Amino acid sequence: MKLYIVSNRLPVKVSEQEGRLLFARSEGGLATGLDSLHTDYEKHWIGWPGFCPDGEECRRKTADELEALRFHPVFLTAGQIADYYEGYSNSTIWPLCHYFFAYTRYKASYREAYRAVNRLFCETVCRLAEPGDIVWVQDYQLMLLPGMLREARPELEIGYFHHIPFPSYELFRILPERAEVLRGLLGADLVAFHTHDYMRHFISTVERVLHLDFRLDEVQLGDRVVRVNALPMGINYDLYHGASQKPEVRAAVEHTRRLFGSHKLVLAVDRLDYSKGILHRLWGFAAFLEHHPEYRGQVTLAMVIVPSRDHVGSYAELKTRIDEEIGSINGKYSTMDWTPVCYFYHGFAFEELAAMYCVADVALVTPLRDGMNLVAKEYIATKTDNPGVLILSEMAGAAVELSEALQINPNDIGQIERSLVEALTMPVGEQRRRIRDMQRTICTQTVDKWAADFLEELDATRRKNERLRRKRISVGTTAAVRAAYGRAKRRLLLFDYDGTLAALRPRPEDAAPTPELLDLLDLLRRLSGDPANRVVINSGRDHETLERWFGSMPLSLAAEHGGFYKEAGVWHKNLRSAEWDGELLTLLQRFVAKTPRARLETKQTALAWHYRQSDAWLGSLRAQQLVNHLAPLCSRLRLQIMQGDKVVEIKSPDCTKGSEVERLLAAERYDFILALGDDTTDDDMFRALPPEAVTVKVGNVSECAAHNLAAQAEVLPFLREVTRGEAGPRTAASEGRKGLRLPLGFLKGLLKNNKTRHE
Repeated sequence: MKLYIVSNRLPVKVSEQEGRLLFARSEGGLATGLDSLHTDYEKHWIGWPGFCPDGEECRRKTADELEALRFHPVFLTAGQIADYYEGYSNSTIWPLCHYFFAYTRYKASYREAYRAVNRLFCETVCRLAEPGDIVWVQDYQLMLLPGMLREARPELEIGYFHHIPFPSYELFRILPERAEVLRGLLGADLVAFHTHDYMRHFISTVERVLHLDFRLDEVQLGDRVVRVNALPMGINYDLYHGASQKPEVRAAVEHTRRLFGSHKLVLAVDRLDYSKGILHRLWGFAAFLEHHPEYRGQVTLAMVIVPSRDHVGSYAELKTRIDEEIGSINGKYSTMDWTPVCYFYHGFAFEELAAMYCVADVALVTPLRDGMNLVAKEYIATKTDNPGVLILSEMAGAAVELSEALQINPNDIGQIERSLVEALTMPVGEQRRRIRDMQRTICTQTVDKWAADFLEELDATRRKNERLRRKRISVGTTAAVRAAYGRAKRRLLLFDYDGTLAALRPRPEDAAPTPELLDLLDLLRRLSGDPANRVVINSGRDHETLERWFGSMPLSLAAEHGGFYKEAGVWHKNLRSAEWDGELLTLLQRFVAKTPRARLETKQTALAWHYRQSDAWLGSLRAQQLVNHLAPLCSRLRLQIMQGDKVVEIKSPDCTKGSEVERLLAAERYDFILALGDDTTDDDMFRALPPEAVTVKVGNVSECAAHNLAAQAEVLPFLREVTRGEAGPRTAASEGRKGLRLPLGFLKGLLKNNKTRHE
């Protein structure tokens, strides 16, 4: 079994010099972390090799050499790099996700290049991946890829990890193509982030933009679920913790100590990026030198900045400002034997960087926003006998785990200054204790553990989706149900209405079976006209509404979750009409008032607080708040609280859709039972039925139902197919005739009802 890691860049960078291909390690935490990953899967990597080959022969030679290493290149043109990578990825998505929305640039050419390159990656994956393989998509450059893969290869197991922050809904909504991007991400089986905050932002954004409903960490899309999780990425802990024992690292340590002498060393390591807070760090260090002259000549700041995206305008401008600020500090404070800021504008080899970590007395990690930040973890891991202090921005994802660091707000220059003083004066014993505590965390949360956790979650999602797919009604299932239906002498057909026979509407009153729904009406008339059938609409609706809609049809009706039922044309009441407690009504009205577009439905035996038209996040919040407020009150009043699809209902516990089923089964024996419902309240109906009953949940899969239909639109075709043997072939002409044979009184009642509703 193969694991395909798909990212914008391969972990190696290829260049051509005098006809020879040169290979170098790629910079960045993603390449570093995943390249050191150990797994039982045969690991392959798909990505851009870092250059644009000149000619087909160079492309072929590059591909051959890379594929020998299980690296599969996706070649991009210079124009694609400009518009897809420097454009949409790093001038649109990157600043938006890092809360620098003023830097965000929108161009049609950027969007088109992003789609085209994601399509190229999709074609490469489809060419290589086989059934049973895992595709693990990495990061924001490829957010459309999971959706493209799901469409092209629906059987693939697809994971996606977002390595940068995911912003709040208020920011992400700025993106014009926000819906397209979210649908692309939801093509994955598992979408994961570094922290629960990013996870929460993503769920909220999906609910508000795509109007999908999450149940905790899952959302169902057709016959599959997409799971969302927070999985903080780690490092190769053993590599860094054992680095000081390597001869080449020890040699680099001695060189570093000679370079900086007896000065206290403050280390900062970053890629060139405005999100890293490099200027804020320099301003803080300048304030430290200004206000604490006793440290002049004693403390050196080593700034290691790895070049990145130099061609993007905002990055080139940042580089200029950094150069100027370093020049200003050094010009003001330098002496003959001391330079306050030592500036390295290049990448370091592992041995050199590990040596810097070993020697540094303080690591100053101050991003304004960062998905994780592995530098902080590498610094802590490298420390063995030598103490040190980590100053860490609370805006970095790593801050969630590294609570023993000196955490600061990097926008507060004064706090940076004070943290430097605190770090330099911290007792050695305190330094060691903090480092040990943080090492205990990161030594277990390694890159291998991160990957293993991700793949385990992905596999769990795959297994769940397999169970869901087994519940999906297939052609064979339909044929078996049709055969059982045809053999039966006495049948019970139980249908929920809203979301089952009719689509859910933002306003419940809009779900009326109007004359436009002739197919539904004809089906109900046909089924209830068969003397072998007993057709029951088992609904939470009030009985007046059901009577208005279906009273002229030969159906059995159950309203208000069994509080009322109609047989042989006569309504019966199972419960006395409630006299609703004033405190209860006041509470519900208060929640209507504080939740825009919520409404209260008052029935004889139940109260229903609907929030289907409300904002998804606010509605869910208010629903939970309402339930919390209702719990003690309903306990005292001996009332039941039921949470359904965008509704909180209060009723007597004596009647449910299940109790109505029990009443029906006690009165008569049936040799075929079919029940369809879409909501949690329908689970009561499913549970009350014998195991041999055909139970079908519409939409989300239920543990209580044996089968599933993915969408309400599938209900009528399913019922037609199941019952077609009894009714003969359905031609267009016969459909027309049957539609005309609807009871005249029924149509008149519908028309009257519609007229009343619109007056």
